[in-house]
Amino acid sequence: MLRLTEIKLPLDHDDAALHAAILARLGIEAAELLRFSVYKRSPDARKRTEIKLIYSVDVELRDEAAVRERLAGTPHITPTPDMSYRFVAQAPEGLAERPIIIGFGPCGILAALTLAQMGFKPIVLERGKAVRERTQDTWGLWRKNKLNPESNVQFGEGGAGTFSDGKLYSQIKDPRFLGRKVLTEFVKAGAPEEILWINRPHIGTFRLVGMVEKMRADIIALGGEIRFQSRVEDIVIEDGQVCGVLVNGELLPSRHVVLAVGHSARDTFQMLHARGVYMEAKPYSIGFRIEHPQSLIDACRYGAAAGHPILGAADYKLVHHCKNGRSVYSFCMCPGGTVVAATSEEGRVVTNGMSQYSRNERNANAGLVVAINPEDFPGYPENPLAGMDFQRHWESRAFELGGRNYNAPAQLVGDFLAGRPSTKLGEVEPSYKPGVTLTDLSTALPDYAITALREAIPALARQIRGYAMNDAVLTGVETRTSSPIRIRRGQDYQSVNTRGLYPAGEGASYAGGILSAAVDGIEVAEALALSMVAACGGSAE
Repeated sequence: MLRLTEIKLPLDHDDAALHAAILARLGIEAAELLRFSVYKRSPDARKRTEIKLIYSVDVELRDEAAVRERLAGTPHITPTPDMSYRFVAQAPEGLAERPIIIGFGPCGILAALTLAQMGFKPIVLERGKAVRERTQDTWGLWRKNKLNPESNVQFGEGGAGTFSDGKLYSQIKDPRFLGRKVLTEFVKAGAPEEILWINRPHIGTFRLVGMVEKMRADIIALGGEIRFQSRVEDIVIEDGQVCGVLVNGELLPSRHVVLAVGHSARDTFQMLHARGVYMEAKPYSIGFRIEHPQSLIDACRYGAAAGHPILGAADYKLVHHCKNGRSVYSFCMCPGGTVVAATSEEGRVVTNGMSQYSRNERNANAGLVVAINPEDFPGYPENPLAGMDFQRHWESRAFELGGRNYNAPAQLVGDFLAGRPSTKLGEVEPSYKPGVTLTDLSTALPDYAITALREAIPALARQIRGYAMNDAVLTGVETRTSSPIRIRRGQDYQSVNTRGLYPAGEGASYAGGILSAAVDGIEVAEALALSMVAACGGSAE
């Protein structure tokens, strides 16, 4: 097959236009084209008055060899790469040891599924509850100001990605097309097939719930085991080798443990640090959520085409480099979504963003965050957990400013820029639940972050007209943009000083988002499988 890229068509082209464009690109008659499929479709909105759709397609031809020879060297025509996934190993017969996976978010799910498909029968330990019970607990915070520290936006089946926009794109290098395996597994589990070919695909929380349940059932059917409400209390290490984990008072032996806990498992990080597992503080970002009318973003990005069903709700990606040396950028933009309460610890307030598949809520929201470095953390470099302590400080401050009831502190953009407290809302109604407390956010973050944000917002308004609108709402605080620590691993995916421990996903700082975390889960599962086969004296297939 051949892959054709950069086929540009008008936004409202008819069904026959793509077929005709393929024939024209290849210079062939219709009878020579046996079939084609869309590999990728993305909008080109650089010219709002002339928005186009850009296609990449795979074509099967009657005489592919002749076409290849005639068009050799022609731009945007290449052989279709082999994107099929092949397992690196199969579990030896009679294998007694079972690998353990700690955490059942996107990374843990794909690690468990891949290991189960190879016959290794993993045991998954998830500190939270099954996804539907977890959803009820999460709504308990959003509707009743009641937090369950073990079952919330961060902890439970599906991980933090369940209560998000369900974004399924990433900028990671993926020469083996492992992202394609992830998306294919998601489609098998009930995701819409369009995620395989549309640009920047997403799913949304409601659909993710059913998908997670289906993938869990597949893992169990293949011999895996999922244990909920099973927080790992300790890890047993002897002579630098993992030997097992302690969970709910039970010691589970294993010399192969995947650590896929996510970026908010602070007690687990503390336990690992106490056990001597090597880790270090790393940069991340802090800031606020900013909300605008979705109609404003749509009009700015798409002009007269705003609201077109193919385009959907518009998103954005912005960055500004400030005079004080800080960078401010948009993070986890959620078109037509809501700002959600995302804390996992009592007495703290954390925000995040979420959208449903329809993306039809009235507001657009995004994290507007400031990059910070370990040198900003009190206690660094002596304490590798200093970045985690820094997060906790500002989350506690947000809890105070919000009224100590899990309401979030909020301020209108116009008031924030003018340096005065907000006393009443304007055009934009904040979406954060359980609610917001209008205040002055100038003490909700370090001074250098406030200074950077006040410079950045008017500057970003030059990219999106209306971005600095007076009635736009800032809600605090956004502190969990990524993990505050990195658990170093070697080329064999094992901890640099603890054999048999496989740090993975966002919590160990090897991913950022659903897709990259899932891909990392696959790669870690493969490395672990090869290690287990080698330990049995076998070889990879």
